[in-house]
Amino acid sequence: MLGITVLLTSLAAQGAEADVRRDATVEAVERVMPCVVNIGTEEIVEYRDPFEDMFREFWGPYYRRREREAHYSLGSGVIIDEEGYVLTNLHVVQRARRVWVQLADGRKFEAKPLVGTTRSDVALLRLDTTGGEKFQAVHLAKDDDLLLGETVLALGNPFGLGGSVSRGILSSKNRRPPLESEPLDIADWLQTDAAINPGSSGGPLINLRGELIGLNVAIYREGQGIGFAIPIKHVAEALSDIFTPEVQGSLWFGARLRPGPAPLTVTRVQTGSPAEKAGLRADDQIVQVNGKRPKDFFDGTELISQSPKKEAALTVQRGNERRTLRVKLAPLAEVVRQKIGLSVQELTPELAAKFGYGARDGLLVASVEDNGPAAQADVQAGYLITALDRQRTLNLLNAAEVLAAKKQGDAVELGLAMWQQRGPFTARREGAVTVRVR
Repeated sequence: MLGITVLLTSLAAQGAEADVRRDATVEAVERVMPCVVNIGTEEIVEYRDPFEDMFREFWGPYYRRREREAHYSLGSGVIIDEEGYVLTNLHVVQRARRVWVQLADGRKFEAKPLVGTTRSDVALLRLDTTGGEKFQAVHLAKDDDLLLGETVLALGNPFGLGGSVSRGILSSKNRRPPLESEPLDIADWLQTDAAINPGSSGGPLINLRGELIGLNVAIYREGQGIGFAIPIKHVAEALSDIFTPEVQGSLWFGARLRPGPAPLTVTRVQTGSPAEKAGLRADDQIVQVNGKRPKDFFDGTELISQSPKKEAALTVQRGNERRTLRVKLAPLAEVVRQKIGLSVQELTPELAAKFGYGARDGLLVASVEDNGPAAQADVQAGYLITALDRQRTLNLLNAAEVLAAKKQGDAVELGLAMWQQRGPFTARREGAVTVRVR
């Protein structure tokens, strides 16, 4: 009996010793750290973004503009899908021509920056792999599933030196309603006293369940122990806007899906879009795309983008009713042509150099239909569309979204740039014309 008592006491002591350090913090870090990556860039190009002054204020001597054609480790990121999709801050990769990602296990991959949004400072990358590789991914927390005072962990992989962890509490949630067209700032971010170093910008802020509740942004050097992160709600909204058939396949779909596992939930539908014309509504759940059950948000979006003959068959659950809707996707360039009668091209470095424009100046007019709305306004091939209704026009998606919202007979103002010969000199001129949408 004494021997059994001693054995049980010994086992209990061993169990207590094994548990004393392995608390919820350690377990959350072990789950998420393999998803945390270091972001490095090459050939940095000069770019002025709305966040620069703010980050200079936050980071002081740690933040400085980089020289061109250099290789720097600029921040961190986190894998959010097993196919190799990575989230980071837009300011980390904004000025880079090439992006490299180093995983927690030391492997390096070149990454393709898919798209980003200056409003929320969120960017999405995809690892360039040989195919078939799967990656450990963090789980996204539910929107607004935040508790003031709860323990939070700021993770990063700064400067490629390996994973780093800091612990604190959630000091404050975002403090104002979202504003439609303004960039997010301090009032919209989560606040924590967990230390966020400059090299950890873009890394995950997680809860003790190991769920992503925010993307680390900055520290505030004027206040001791104050750090900020973009809330998961804004991260999810940004993902919904930047990973779409419009971006992936240059196809107008017109509905936004909530990031996460299947079934896919429709969050909003654009008026006059192919999705609305097919009968898709907000809160519909898409359970099948072209006869296949999507695994998650990324898989579902890709299935829609790759629909045969640009027609997506969506099986939708609406309450207790299930129906199949057929959405005819429209090429973005065709939306522009149908509305104002011209063909446009996004500027490649080669086109920009040939026509003497900057790579981010706007859309190049390739051809103009005879007697079309643009021709009647004297728009000519070789002109550059720099803005629509005074909104900067950087790509086809910008242009198609503005024009798609217009009804027949509505006016749209085209900001234009062109080169004109004046004697022996060539000068760039800028102006604007009004075109009636057909």
